[in-house]
Amino acid sequence: MNEKKLLLIKTALQIFYSNGINSVGINEIVKESGVAKKTLYHHFSSKEQLVLATLKYRDHLFCQWFESILNSKQTGKESVLALFYGLDNWFNNRVAGLDEFKGCYFINTAAEYGDPNSLARRSCKEHKHKISLLIKEKVSMFIKKTDECEVVANAISLLKEGAIVSASVEGNIDAALKCLPTVLRLINEEY
Repeated sequence: MNEKKLLLIKTALQIFYSNGINSVGINEIVKESGVAKKTLYHHFSSKEQLVLATLKYRDHLFCQWFESILNSKQTGKESVLALFYGLDNWFNNRVAGLDEFKGCYFINTAAEYGDPNSLARRSCKEHKHKISLLIKEKVSMFIKKTDECEVVANAISLLKEGAIVSASVEGNIDAALKCLPTVLRLINEEY
């Protein structure tokens, strides 16, 4: 990828994540990045295209981090537990490469786009689906029945999402750890 294009994406992501998308103008991104406005419009035909590029880039960064947590353990149960310890690290700003925790960029972005069919909202939905599939893959390692696996994977995904929102909206930075008793019950149940 072109160096200036990547710089614009990284700068926009950092500013959008910190301040929201609708409250930020292109001029702020141009100023902060040091890249000319003409260059920005050479790479992105609109602010919407830049937003989509930030979503794609954040998806890459987040999934890389998320998969590294899940794959750091030998068993599916250990992976699920590691997920919540990883979230705790993220909420408490102990994860290099994800910026200071300000909630989920995908939840935040989806909230700014009212149309559920907008490209940005669809990109956010695709990201959440991808994360849910990664969780389901780990749950399927210890629950072989499809129906039960689906139920438990969905419950774990919802606990993860709830912890993110609680940490972001309420400032409950130990929300992921508070999920652990429920997670332990879910993964230790006989299915």
